[in-house]
Amino acid sequence: MRRGAFLCLLFFFIFFLLHTVQANPNYRDALAKSLLFFQAQRSGRLPSAQQISWRFNSGLLDGRLANVDLSGGYYDAGDNVKFNFPMAFTTTMLSWSTLEYGKRMGPQIQNARVAIRWATDYLLKCATATPGKLYVGVGDPNVDHKCWERPEDMDTARAVYFVSPSNPGSDVAGETAAALAAASMVFRRVDPKYSKLLLTTAKKVMQFAVQYRGAYSDSLGSAVCPFYCSYSGYKDELLWGAAWLLRATNDVTYFNLLKSLGGGDATDTFSWDNKYAGAYVLLSRRAFLSNDKNFEPFKQEAEQFMCKILPNSPYSSTQYTQGGLMYKLPESNLQYVTAITFLLTTYSKYMAATKHNFNCGNLLVTPGTLRSLARRQVDYILGENPLQMSYMVGYGPYYPKRVHHRGSSMPSLATHPQSFGCEGGFQQFFYSSTPNPNVLTGAVVGGPNQNDGYADDRSDYSHSEPATYINAAIVGPLAYFAGTG
Repeated sequence: MRRGAFLCLLFFFIFFLLHTVQANPNYRDALAKSLLFFQAQRSGRLPSAQQISWRFNSGLLDGRLANVDLSGGYYDAGDNVKFNFPMAFTTTMLSWSTLEYGKRMGPQIQNARVAIRWATDYLLKCATATPGKLYVGVGDPNVDHKCWERPEDMDTARAVYFVSPSNPGSDVAGETAAALAAASMVFRRVDPKYSKLLLTTAKKVMQFAVQYRGAYSDSLGSAVCPFYCSYSGYKDELLWGAAWLLRATNDVTYFNLLKSLGGGDATDTFSWDNKYAGAYVLLSRRAFLSNDKNFEPFKQEAEQFMCKILPNSPYSSTQYTQGGLMYKLPESNLQYVTAITFLLTTYSKYMAATKHNFNCGNLLVTPGTLRSLARRQVDYILGENPLQMSYMVGYGPYYPKRVHHRGSSMPSLATHPQSFGCEGGFQQFFYSSTPNPNVLTGAVVGGPNQNDGYADDRSDYSHSEPATYINAAIVGPLAYFAGTG
C-alpha cells in the first residue's frame, strides 16, 4: 500500500514537474537559438567564429555576371536564392528588436548585432556597387527551385537583378532604406563610423525610392513573382522607410513625406510585404513617448489594428485555432504570427510606459491584454499547443525533424565532400522520410495548419519551410519575455 501510494505520489510529482517546465518556456534559450539560425542562412565566406559547423562557404562569385561583388547576405528560406525584399525586412526587424529589447537580450545582443551586420554589409554593396542601380537579388528562383542541392554545391547561373530609374522598385528600395536606417541606430554607439555609412546610404536609397516610383514586381516580373511579389503595392514601404529615417534623423523632410503619403490604410496583418501596421506602431512611439500630437493619427491607426487582432474585440477579423494560435493564411502562417506578436509586445510596452489604455468598442484594452495574447502566441510556438510540439527546431524535446531546407536535409561537406549536383538531392534526401542529418537549430518553420495539425513532411513547404523573416520577428518578443521572466 505504501509502495503504491509512493509510486502514485511520484507519478503526480513528475507530471507536475513536466507540466511546470512546459508552462514556463525557457525564453533565454529560445532567444539564443533564434539568433543562431541566421548563421545557417549565411551566404558568402564564413567567418572563423561560425558555430553552425555543417555549413561552408557558398556564393563567393555572386555578382560576377554584373562585374560587381555581391557575395554575402542571407538565403531567405530553404532555397539558395538571395531575395533582397524579404532580406531587408528581416534586417529591419532584427534592428527594431535590438533597439526595443536590446537591454533585455543580455549576452545575446552581440549575436543580434552580428546577425544584422551580416545583412547590412551585403545591402551596402547592393546600394553602392553601381551608381544609379540598386541590386535586389542574386540567383534565378525559377532555375533554383528545380534543384535540391546544398548551397556549397550550387551550379546554377547566379543571375543578378536590379532596379533603376527606368525600372523602378520603390517597395524594395523603401525597405532597404528602412533596414539601413534602423541598423544605423543599432551601431550608433558601438561603431559610429559604420553607423554613419549606413545612414548616408539609407538617405540616398530612400531618395531613389521616392523619386522613381513604381513596384519592383512590375520591373522584374518572374524573377520575383510569385515568390516575393509586392502584393500590397509600394506606398507602405515608402511610409515605413520614411518612418525609420525620421526616427534615425529627426529630419522634418521625412515627416513631410509621411504627411504627403497620407494614412488611413486599414490592415489586419503585418509581413515582409505589408508594412502599414508596423509603420503605425513605430510612429505611435512619438505620440506616446514625446507626447507629439502630430503622431496621434498613427496611434489611432495602430489601435484600430490591435482591435482587428484581439480575439474578444467586436472588430476582430482574426481567426484563432482551437489551440489558441493566430491563423492568418495557410502558407507559412507563423510569419504573420511572429510579426504581429512583435507589434503586440512593442505597443504594450509603449502603453505601459505611459499608463495608457484604449477601447475596442466595449472591450477595455490594457498593456496586459496585448502582453498576454503575445505570450500565448510565443508559448504556442515553443510547445504549448495540442501536439506539444515546438515549432522552433532544436528547442524542446519534440520539434520538426524533416524541415524543408536544402542544406539541413543533405549530408554536410564535412561528411560528403563530393558534389551532389542540381537534382542530386531529390531522390535520396528530399523524398526521404528520414530526419534531416543537420539540425537547423533555432529555425521557426511555417507552422501548423488551421486545425493545429502538423505533418512534419519535407515536401509540404508551406508548413515545414523556415524563413529568416519568421525568425527575425520573434527575436523581439523572446527578448521581451526573457527579460521579464
